[in-house]
Amino acid sequence: MTPERHAPTGTGDPLLGPPPGCPAHGLGPGGLHRLHETDDLDELYERLRGQYGPVAPALLHDDVPIWVVLGHAENLHMVSTPAQFSRDSRIWNPLNEGMVKPDHPLMPHIAWQPICSHAEGDEHKRLRGAVTGAMSTIDYRGLRRHITRHTQRLVNRFCEVGRADLVGDFAEHLPMGVMCEILGMPGEYNDRMVEAARDTLKGTDTAIASHGYVMDALGRLTAARRAKPENDIASHLVTHPAGLSDDEVREHLRLVLLAAYEATVNLIGNVLRVVFTDPGFRAQLSGGQMTVPEAVEQSLWDEPPFSTVFAYFAKQETELGGQRIRAGDGLLFGIAPGNVDPRIRPDLDASMQGNRSHLAFGGGPHECPGQDIGRAIADAGIDALLMRLPDVRLDCPEEELTWRSSIASRHLVELPVRFEPRPPQDVNQRPSHTDVPQQRAAWHVGTLPQTAEPAPAPAAPPAVPTATVTAAPPAPPRPRGVWQRFLLWWRGY
Repeated sequence: MTPERHAPTGTGDPLLGPPPGCPAHGLGPGGLHRLHETDDLDELYERLRGQYGPVAPALLHDDVPIWVVLGHAENLHMVSTPAQFSRDSRIWNPLNEGMVKPDHPLMPHIAWQPICSHAEGDEHKRLRGAVTGAMSTIDYRGLRRHITRHTQRLVNRFCEVGRADLVGDFAEHLPMGVMCEILGMPGEYNDRMVEAARDTLKGTDTAIASHGYVMDALGRLTAARRAKPENDIASHLVTHPAGLSDDEVREHLRLVLLAAYEATVNLIGNVLRVVFTDPGFRAQLSGGQMTVPEAVEQSLWDEPPFSTVFAYFAKQETELGGQRIRAGDGLLFGIAPGNVDPRIRPDLDASMQGNRSHLAFGGGPHECPGQDIGRAIADAGIDALLMRLPDVRLDCPEEELTWRSSIASRHLVELPVRFEPRPPQDVNQRPSHTDVPQQRAAWHVGTLPQTAEPAPAPAAPPAVPTATVTAAPPAPPRPRGVWQRFLLWWRGY
């Protein structure tokens, strides 16, 4: 799709765009909407759906044309049909025609790289096989132990204060701590690594230096595991039969780290925001009508961590959603608009519990291989947090919450909360909102605590010779039911 460029008409200055608030604000050549100039993308997507149907034309920065796939079925068809649609941007018409400059704001997302998410055919099988093979070695019970311990450490940093920002103090730290652990570099986790990852993903003026900091850590990890493999994702990538080079190992570690990090940060923030702002949602969670994993899945429907993914490219002329797609056209994988397609969700207030057919983790050959890691971090982390701080509540009006938005995602900036101050807990202890009671010392039947005053003894009946009374052996602990034992195992205790 390469719409013709038209000269602006009317009496105004053709070099000046329409002012904000004008009906034409955000419109580009051919009357197409500029996605990056839109204040409310969700509202725009619905207008495009009404105007064009499940696939709509739009513009990126510098008026680069793109198709936005809005329909749930159309998105699934696109990501599941590699014979027609590719992730290889080298076939993209605007790129080959010089419309996309090297400094284009979206180039980091679109530029082709020799990694599995951009590869095809046998090369995709080789690289993807190494990544999925390494991830298949994860012990999820051990992973949940890591998550619980990192949650305990983070909550210990602010639990005595009674206030926290659960984005900056919790959501942005927990995924990084856990990912550093399972990648094989727990010693690299610190505040600087978190800041570098956030800066890299935001694309600030210091993003290149921050990206270099992350890559240096991954380079050291790759070299260490090449010399001495251990039981972690980096080691399994290094030793996989696919024979990845050091550069390939490092690039795929970067892909896993940053993709899992950003998605999980957004997921945790989104779930916690709903818990604190929707009394009905929290009541279901607290009352047992909804589990934390079900709350996470509901959030993946309503507020997916990535709203769109850049990008797929047509390998041949085809038709999608009633639109003629030319070979070389680019298409945005529309996760957020696809999840609210009225053909599959006519009532957006209806619960989606038990339904995992959302688009949050993609589909087809490039479906996110780390989705279960993200789910586990959100499930176990939120569960442990709420166990430690059951009275936690929002510390500002809901309308004061702010987001940092882009075409690709919507990131909650802060989530200020307050709660009753509590003492720190041992990181190896099961999270609890109450102190662990002291174990009672051994005692004999009929003895009283030393601090108690002796009570007047009632008249005793005639003494009967009898054996000395001693303490009976303690009763065996009451066995836990099957469900309780399963929950403890699942949470990593």
